[in-house]
Amino acid sequence: MATAKVPNKKRVCPNCGRKMVQQFIGLKHCKCGMSWKKDAGYFERTPDMVFALQRQASGRKVKQRPVIRHKDG
Repeated sequence: MATAKVPNKKRVCPNCGRKMVQQFIGLKHCKCGMSWKKDAGYFERTPDMVFALQRQASGRKVKQRPVIRHKDG
């Protein structure tokens, strides 16, 4: 009987090769300034970025999703 392969859940930074640390579900960071978001992929962080959780109602459930906002001014 064949066993299913379990995918490796650890993200590795493409710049420095270190393991990325999870901030929210679907959002991981590295110390060198690189981040990974589930729908956007890898990107470089800038000082005006703010990472937050946004509540979304889906039917009777309320889910929290990570969003990236930019500081004004």
